[in-house]
Amino acid sequence: MPGSVVALPPIDIPGHEASGLGSDLHPMRIMTRRAAGLHPSGWDRSARAEVAAVFDSLAPDWHTRTSPEREAVVRDALERGLPADRPTGACLELGSGIGAYTPLLAERWSRVVAVDLALEMLRRAPADAGLRVLGDGARLPLADGSLDAVVLINAFLFPREVHRLLGPRGVVVWVNSSGTETPIHLPAEDVATALPGGWTGVKSEAGAGTWCVMTREV
Repeated sequence: MPGSVVALPPIDIPGHEASGLGSDLHPMRIMTRRAAGLHPSGWDRSARAEVAAVFDSLAPDWHTRTSPEREAVVRDALERGLPADRPTGACLELGSGIGAYTPLLAERWSRVVAVDLALEMLRRAPADAGLRVLGDGARLPLADGSLDAVVLINAFLFPREVHRLLGPRGVVVWVNSSGTETPIHLPAEDVATALPGGWTGVKSEAGAGTWCVMTREV
């Protein structure tokens, strides 16, 4: 059964504008649905290689895509979306890129493992913000039930791996900093549908961005 998602009131973020890059035909939008098991092609070796090559090439200029307004979208998801009584041990930041948001996660979880498929992204990430790992989110060298959170900020969702890795009352934080115009985008309802098992969640809009936080039912 798909998880239930409750909508919270939107908030305004002055000066925040969508990128205007995303559409249902964008290659990364299609890859997003493939990773989440919502596209017949699925995720395979060729998809992994294509995505790694794209983001390796984008890495030198990736810092130009960060801004205080985009950070505010992430902060809102963490502040309004996370349950107050959540476990605060280990967090996986999947698709961590150059590490722009890793320090925000380190404020809320005692350990952050930051994983990216693109080596050039990881080369540009600060060494003191989270444990940096080169890896494919579809198969990670982490133990079953070892995580309290999986955070995906404009990153691919691999539902089966998330299901395997999260422990009781674990949370999934899904952020699209440009909302429906984010190339790597899924509506909250699709996130809830893709995740195996029982979940409850909240969603909202923050400026031009959208987010949802799903909590695993015990």
